[in-house]
Amino acid sequence: MTPEPPATSDASEAVTPQALRQQYESGATVEELVAASGLSYGTVLNRLHDAGTEMRTSWQTRRMRRDPQARQRLAAHLRTLYEQHGATLTELAAAAGETRRAARRLLIEAGGTVRTTQQTLRMRATKRAAERQRLALSLRARYEACATVPELAQEHSYSVATVYRLLHQAGTRMRPQHRHGPAHDIRKRS
Repeated sequence: MTPEPPATSDASEAVTPQALRQQYESGATVEELVAASGLSYGTVLNRLHDAGTEMRTSWQTRRMRRDPQARQRLAAHLRTLYEQHGATLTELAAAAGETRRAARRLLIEAGGTVRTTQQTLRMRATKRAAERQRLALSLRARYEACATVPELAQEHSYSVATVYRLLHQAGTRMRPQHRHGPAHDIRKRS
């Protein structure tokens, strides 16, 4: 007679790796997951690993439990800085007073997706280009309202050449240059 394999509990199969991961990332410890699910310690660990869970140390759990709402607010703030303002993980770590790894973990907890370095560089270049275009259009409006190029350069702390470049970028139709003064009069007499 062949022994039958032990019957598996429907309850243990209902505890999915994703469900365990969600509970763990919300602050539950492995011991608490074992007690709540009825699974063995090793099974809980295996399912957490299968779900791609990043494990934390006991001190990280204690720190997280001190004020979970504060942690969620911080994570949401870091995600906003990362996604809307193009901050890097290093900048997030500085803003949070954490390591890059901890800042990355908080970003992921808030539902953020980590970018590659190239994606960050492209994002920042796009942002700079948009800001430069806004500035160019602003300079064009002031120039067309009779401001001079030297006045615009002084107002914005740019060189005259930069102001000309931005005006051309904005498609500004330039006024003719006036040649008044003694240097112009001397050339006519020669």
